[in-house]
Amino acid sequence: MGRDGDDVAIEARGVRKRYASAGAGEPAALEGFELTVARGSVHGLLGPNGAGKTTAVRIMTTLLDPDEGEVRVAGHDVVREGRQVRRRIGLVGQHAAVDEELSGVQNLIMFGRLSRLSTREARRRASELLERFGLAETGSKRVSAYSGGMRRRLDLSVALVVDPQILFVDEPTTGLDPAGRRDVWDAIRTLVRGGTTVLLTTQYMEEADQLADHISMLAHGRVVAGGTPAELKARVGDDWIELVPRRAADAARVAEVVAPWASGSIHAADGRVQVPVVDRTGSLLATAAALRDSGIEVEDISIRTPTLDEVFLQLTGSTAADPLTDETARSHP
Repeated sequence: MGRDGDDVAIEARGVRKRYASAGAGEPAALEGFELTVARGSVHGLLGPNGAGKTTAVRIMTTLLDPDEGEVRVAGHDVVREGRQVRRRIGLVGQHAAVDEELSGVQNLIMFGRLSRLSTREARRRASELLERFGLAETGSKRVSAYSGGMRRRLDLSVALVVDPQILFVDEPTTGLDPAGRRDVWDAIRTLVRGGTTVLLTTQYMEEADQLADHISMLAHGRVVAGGTPAELKARVGDDWIELVPRRAADAARVAEVVAPWASGSIHAADGRVQVPVVDRTGSLLATAAALRDSGIEVEDISIRTPTLDEVFLQLTGSTAADPLTDETARSHP
């Protein structure tokens, strides 16, 4: 396993975790979980609800011990050297942890003092972070007057009061509007430019595509695929043909006709058929001809590059928002 000083920020090997409350036939929350996160990068950890994301993060942040395997964070074992790990990490949960009755600067000073900074150092750090995240002009306002994006930027600032090497960010933009999401994305990019390693869990595929240098996809307690966004997209075919039959009832027939040119699973839903292909031009011409010969009329036929949503569906068998088991509830038996 890696050691402090090399290029690895997080390393997990053979991690297994089963909750005591799990039924006899229920699978383990983690079953052979493996992960390597490079220093100074954004690493996306994706998976449907119940895949093991929350359990993995709780173990990596020393909130939960694994049953088997080894995890090192910032070069330290999470079980034997938990205190050293906690000194080097920050954690931003799904919900803002700030006090809405205090101002932004008061929140940061309070968390600085709780982190054993002197009053002078806490004030200096608060001013630095407000400037860093574009909150200097609103730092004196009560947080209750902040927009959603401003609150999440403040929440990120709070997690950085003690300047952690590694920041765990869980679902950072849930519930935010597009402007708020962009604000948070910019804040995370700022962190990484400053040398912070970010482990990001999210169910927004666009978010992972925008931010992550590397992505690990979880299913059933283990990583089933990993790579850069471009590498993962290439695994499900170079392109996708989308067809909209004139009659929605013809979708099943369309799927049968175009099957010979599919490089993976065909998806038909809501009157739209999506087909992964390798040879974009040849496949497009061939499927159009086959549909014409079969007498099937289409409203629209187009070709595009794959999205991470489609990669996710192909590799995990679920959409990102599938309402599977409530993993968070399982982690609190």
